[in-house]
Amino acid sequence: MLKLDIKAERQLEIMLVLVTLAMASVLYSVETSQVVMLNLFFLPVILAGFFLGRYRAGVLAFLSVISATVVIALDVSRFAFMVSPVMVILSVMIWGAILGIAAIMVGTLSDDRNARVVEAHEAHVGVVEVLARYLQSADSQLHAQAMRIVDLSEQVAHVLRLSRREIDDLRVAAMLMDVENIEITARVIRKAVGQCEDENLAPATIHGTELVHSLRNVLTGASPLLASSAATELSELPLGARILRTIRSFVELEAIAAGEESPTEFALDMLQRDERGDAVIIDVLRELHEKKAATEMPAIRPVGPALAGAK
Repeated sequence: MLKLDIKAERQLEIMLVLVTLAMASVLYSVETSQVVMLNLFFLPVILAGFFLGRYRAGVLAFLSVISATVVIALDVSRFAFMVSPVMVILSVMIWGAILGIAAIMVGTLSDDRNARVVEAHEAHVGVVEVLARYLQSADSQLHAQAMRIVDLSEQVAHVLRLSRREIDDLRVAAMLMDVENIEITARVIRKAVGQCEDENLAPATIHGTELVHSLRNVLTGASPLLASSAATELSELPLGARILRTIRSFVELEAIAAGEESPTEFALDMLQRDERGDAVIIDVLRELHEKKAATEMPAIRPVGPALAGAK
């Protein structure tokens, strides 16, 4: 199933409902070929099953049957494809049953396909995360910085109400940002997968950039974030790339200000003063820092009567 975002799904759902009601109105107004008009109800139901899934396709099919039944019940004599009203009712019942079965079948196939796509995406994301963490583990400072960027990126994405898939893409892109600067030898890969090392094999080395480029066909959501994050103009970047660049600059400034009394506040002030980050994301980072500081602040215990008497 072609996965749409929440806004596009809502717009498509409203459009299909309006189309169904419009077709019911046309069914009421036409004098002939009512059977053809009834068959046209399959189009929005099939589209709903393909794009929106089984549940909403079934609801749309039910709406189609109800609206068509009401239109037919207003004047049964106008539907001349059957002589007897009983045969008209029987024909509408059979048509409605077939319409519902079509909605369930198409919707079920689309839901199963979408579930498989999600499972494959999660598997690819998991493999990339394990590989990125393994490669970064050789440099403890690089690993700590990458994990800090990943953690902050997820928190900011949750505050900005990004979807689950967008958060996964953002997390993977944050992990792969520094992998491009790592040289990977075949010896490291063999050790990671548990294969025995052959001393007769010539040492082969690939650059992290080649690894990132090779994953573009798999990580279709993370790769554009990595490519666009290298652009010069911050305002031209998509939201995910702006989050990555702003948080990376923040973490770098935070490491530079390690000797300050409050490195986080110093990094936020520098980031805002130098205009190296997005203003909205900086505000979110400041809000997260204030919440964390409030939860970590030790509570001041009031002096009770017993303590006052002891003095």
